[in-house]
Amino acid sequence: MDIEALLTTSGQAALSAAMALGEADPLVAASRLRADGHDPALAAAALTQARLRERAVAKFGERAASMYFTPDGLEQATRPAVAARRAARFAAAGATRIADLCCGIGSDLTAFTEAGLAATGVDLSPGTVAAARLNAPGAEVVCGDVTTFPLDGFDAAFCDPARRAGGRRVFDPSAYSPPWPFLLSLAERIPRTGVKVAPGIGHELVPAGAEAEWVSVGGDVVEAALWFGPFASADRRATLLPSGAALTGSGERRAGTGPLRRWIYDPDGAVVRSHLVAELADLLGANLVDPSIAYLTSDDPVDTPFARRYEVTGVLGFSVKRLRALLAARGVGRLTIKKRGSAVTPEQLRPQLKLRGDREATVFLTRIAGAPSMILSDPPG
Repeated sequence: MDIEALLTTSGQAALSAAMALGEADPLVAASRLRADGHDPALAAAALTQARLRERAVAKFGERAASMYFTPDGLEQATRPAVAARRAARFAAAGATRIADLCCGIGSDLTAFTEAGLAATGVDLSPGTVAAARLNAPGAEVVCGDVTTFPLDGFDAAFCDPARRAGGRRVFDPSAYSPPWPFLLSLAERIPRTGVKVAPGIGHELVPAGAEAEWVSVGGDVVEAALWFGPFASADRRATLLPSGAALTGSGERRAGTGPLRRWIYDPDGAVVRSHLVAELADLLGANLVDPSIAYLTSDDPVDTPFARRYEVTGVLGFSVKRLRALLAARGVGRLTIKKRGSAVTPEQLRPQLKLRGDREATVFLTRIAGAPSMILSDPPG
């Protein structure tokens, strides 16, 4: 997609017309633009950009309407809240000039410049570079190979390697681009280094001396990052946004197991991914209900940003018939189904329950001391 073409007078006219069509059928929209006299190739580029902007609203909100995207660039772009926190961390560590390697469409670049850093972005794709220059006008953006880009004069580096190939996500770090050895070598050249990785990265791949951080936004785990040098103040970190609450620890401890008690806690995904459930259990005075399941339970209710708390109102061995009868007796018509350690999916279970009533409840499909179980609760408190 030629972003530069969209910057011409005719390109801007086509883009405005495409944006005005909203969510019209793509074929109808294309015909409409051509009928209005827009060049077919320009109309196609404008419609693609308009659709990308619509998708980008989920990440960028109102900003999306004036930004430029590529399909892969949008998919991998950092959410503004995450980028702002990362930039603040670099600034607090004394960084002044940062190299943003594999800068993509410029989300992190924008945050770096807004935090007062002199930022230079580097990316191999000309289309992506064109988007980054428009989205982050306060930064320098270079089209080139990050593995050969000179880093003299930079006191900080950040790299967000490509984690997609052939339109599909790549989970194996050895398949990242640039390659894994290059990413690990960055910290040897520039101590203030951060590297974005997939949330599913194995703990065994985290280099010794690095801090691994998992970040969730609104309860959804959106990314992980490795932090080196002066950033590595903990082995593992779970960060929750927008609150900024953080939980740290070794990631090697295991919480104790005990009986189900009055309250059950569903830890945030960042806590689970960072292996900090034991640290959370300490804060709550809680134990696991099963040694391999990340649900915690306690006698007393404790407020925490790191988990959602539910009051237990019933527990039974796995039985659809008994659960259906119990929900019917309680008049439950709205049921949230949560699962860990169960082969049953919510999509399989829900039709069998024949829900009717005005009350709301939550059921946990899990194991208690190894036995398939169902824990019924009120909505979260």
